[in-house]
Amino acid sequence: MRINSAKELIVYQKAYQLAMKIFEVSKSFPPGERYALTSQIRRSSRSVCLNLREAWAKRRYEAHFISKLADCDGENSETDSSLDFAKDCEYISQQSHAELTGLCHEVGKMLGSMIQNPEQFLIRNQS
Repeated sequence: MRINSAKELIVYQKAYQLAMKIFEVSKSFPPGERYALTSQIRRSSRSVCLNLREAWAKRRYEAHFISKLADCDGENSETDSSLDFAKDCEYISQQSHAELTGLCHEVGKMLGSMIQNPEQFLIRNQS
């Protein structure tokens, strides 16, 4: 099956789902966190999808593709850490934390697999 857009990647869809769930749950964070944790966790979770789109556009160049995927992985890890803060500050429940970090870990595994095996995603010149 040929994938025509990064939006068709399961990892993109899961990362998007995670970002939207984080957006919803972060609506209840205290106003004092608006420019700190709320902004940061929303930014990092959305950045996974945005960097995936950039990676997809750079599939002609393996090093660039992998570099953007590594950026995605870093943003995903940042999101995971922010979720720990949200739980420990009692902004989200243990259950919500477990669900969201579980999705983070799933996205991270998929990104790691793409980084280790980029060949199937690359555009090769037809010579």
